Amino acid sequence: MNEKESSDQVSPLAPTRRTERSGTLSRINRKVETSSGGEMPFGYGMQPIRKQVSLPPGVGPFGGSAPSGEDAELGLMAVRSLEEELQRESERERKGPDPFAVRFEPGEAANPKNWGVGYRWMLTAIAGLLVLNSTFASSAPSGIVQPLIEQFQFSEEIAVLTISLFVAGYCLGPLLWGPLSEAYGRRPIFIISFVFYTGFQVGCALSPNTASILVFRFLGGTFASAPLTNSGALIADIWDTDHRGQAMSLFSIAPFAGPSLGPIISGYIQVTETSWRWVFWILTLFAGACLLVIIFVVPETYAPAILTAKAVRMRKETGDDRYYAPLERADRSFKQTLHNILAKPFIMLVREPMLLAITLYMSFVYGVVYLLFEAFPFVFVNVHGFNAGENGLAFLGLLCGGVICVFIYIFLVEPRYQRHVAKRAPLPPLPEKRLELSVITAWCLVIAMFWFGWTGAYESIHWISPVLAAGLLGIGILGMFVTLFNYIIDVYLWSAASALAAATVCRSVFGAGFPLFAGQMYTRLGTQWASSLLGFLALLMAPIPLVLMKYGATLRKRSKYSPSRGD
Repeated sequence: MNEKESSDQVSPLAPTRRTERSGTLSRINRKVETSSGGEMPFGYGMQPIRKQVSLPPGVGPFGGSAPSGEDAELGLMAVRSLEEELQRESERERKGPDPFAVRFEPGEAANPKNWGVGYRWMLTAIAGLLVLNSTFASSAPSGIVQPLIEQFQFSEEIAVLTISLFVAGYCLGPLLWGPLSEAYGRRPIFIISFVFYTGFQVGCALSPNTASILVFRFLGGTFASAPLTNSGALIADIWDTDHRGQAMSLFSIAPFAGPSLGPIISGYIQVTETSWRWVFWILTLFAGACLLVIIFVVPETYAPAILTAKAVRMRKETGDDRYYAPLERADRSFKQTLHNILAKPFIMLVREPMLLAITLYMSFVYGVVYLLFEAFPFVFVNVHGFNAGENGLAFLGLLCGGVICVFIYIFLVEPRYQRHVAKRAPLPPLPEKRLELSVITAWCLVIAMFWFGWTGAYESIHWISPVLAAGLLGIGILGMFVTLFNYIIDVYLWSAASALAAATVCRSVFGAGFPLFAGQMYTRLGTQWASSLLGFLALLMAPIPLVLMKYGATLRKRSKYSPSRGD
């Protein structure tokens, strides 16, 4: 077989070059030849693709996405599949560069990735504060259940709905706010959502009856979910791939710190016999303060929206209407939007066994977080005689465990992963390497649930024991969240935003549903066996990371959505 015949057998989808990126995101093109002299197809994952000109989009923990690499420099919207990225690149090569398409110039100050490091860390902290606001509001009524029951004369189950309905709003919100921010920018969506969210807190504070407070709580949760989606996307906007992992790891504390702080504030409001309405007035003040921070401090960070403003300015300055930003000509058809928002995330969930298993695990963990608001009073109030404020302080064990886990991840796990990346270079890292910490934290969840149940049920055992168990539970929860989040991104790459959107909706369903049956479960089974039931469920799911570590490569080969196939 001669060289021409050999090269003719190369797949028509094979690339003509391999494109890599340096740490500064500059492109490095290399030819990779087979032993017969033909060029070998190679791509970002392990699947043959034409070439990698663009990096996969940056994705937040709740599904918000941002373009990376050259797509960000050109002001293009983040794609949701590898096929879409290849089609975009083919179109770009066919048409050639357009001199009237506005883009960032090298080193341009308007590019968020060129902003000062200190300024970007400040924006990262603000993004975390906005999420803290949202999740703090989700759990805030947990300490004022009795005053609500006395005020509105409803059952304890209805009182729990003030938490569940807020979290139920997280199911709808991410499907709405993520696509809107990608079409119109982060800043206007932040402002609009916080204006309404603040107003709904006023509505809760002034609620005259059961229906009004429940409706305002649901609407509040829907609008409060905007920072859950867009804050992660903001971080993806401003950080490159070299530093995004650290920023996201610190950011991941906020979604779990908020629920831990809510019972403390509301608990002491009940202890001091202050009106329960002050819980919602505090939420109003907090939300209003965050709104002012957004208006006066947070700029637009979404590259396509920034370039849209630049294009408008250039048309005005030059009088030439041919200048345009890609976002102005992006496909915003209802059919395409509906597919991206509703169809693809749940089609992936049904077709992808990996994603389904991970989503169920993350949803269970998320549900446990909100179940604890009902479980803690059985241990610390009924058994150890804590008042509502002291019961809230017990949640600091959960919070401290989460903080410890994040620092373990940053200083121990991430450096280990980076050594793996360097060792595998120029091949991409194996996604399964992300799961090492989850193997440990899965067992932390199991041990913590049994520990909490069987030491918290007896007055003779010091209250510090279940608090320490909650700390171990915090390590398990944060460990599972961070590692499985990163694993989804590494497996699905361009489709990761859709995968995480599906996971977010399912997590929110579990978070809203678990508190509804927690009280009855702990009443009928007792603290020991109710917690043990959760421990057995955690034990049943504990092998999932091990199974994925062993069979993940095989499952990726069969996946229709993962470009990172095989070893």
